[in-house]
Amino acid sequence: MSKILIIEDDTNINQMLNEALTKKGYEAISAYSGTEGLLRIQQESYQLVILDLILPGMNGADVLVNIRKYTSTPIIVLSAKDELDTKVDLLTLGANDYMTKPFELKELEARIVVQLRNNIRDEGGVLQHKDLRMNFETRKVMLCDKQLFLTPQEYRILELLLKHPRKVFTKNEIYEYAWEEYYDGEDKTIHVHISNIRQKIKKITEEEYIETVWGMGFKLTE
Repeated sequence: MSKILIIEDDTNINQMLNEALTKKGYEAISAYSGTEGLLRIQQESYQLVILDLILPGMNGADVLVNIRKYTSTPIIVLSAKDELDTKVDLLTLGANDYMTKPFELKELEARIVVQLRNNIRDEGGVLQHKDLRMNFETRKVMLCDKQLFLTPQEYRILELLLKHPRKVFTKNEIYEYAWEEYYDGEDKTIHVHISNIRQKIKKITEEEYIETVWGMGFKLTE
């Protein structure tokens, strides 16, 4: 489960983000000032930080600079300022992405997914479930020591399931992760890609790896 730190002094926005991310299966932690957020970064590890720009105690830009002394964790900055120079300055200081307030929650969630995926790839990590291994450095998927050849969308679908092996993902979540665009309600595309992954797996082993949870979505088989 990815742990996300929300550094935002607006109580309503902070709580809204916390609840939304928790529903998405993340572990969301709230901080309400720059100093509190920086202290949490120093004490714990996070997979992503959502950082407001105007904060009590220490402003967002200073928090950003100090975070970069401790970790390369992806940071998405939220701010009411939309000037190009401000965005450029923050990206130069080490922000990975920037969103202007007010923002659409669905867009922020999509950007979070992208940053978390990129971070895992940058770390060159390996995910494994039973005899299935995904290597982010080589981008190879091995099943029972045989390579599983996947299309880009099939790879991303399997990547999402492997990252959270006990979580049930809705079609909406799978589509937005694999295609990086909003889900329009079309089920056929997802079902075809899931079916293709299953068929490729079946050519190597009779073991089931993807489970359909009726009325909800898909997950890795226990």
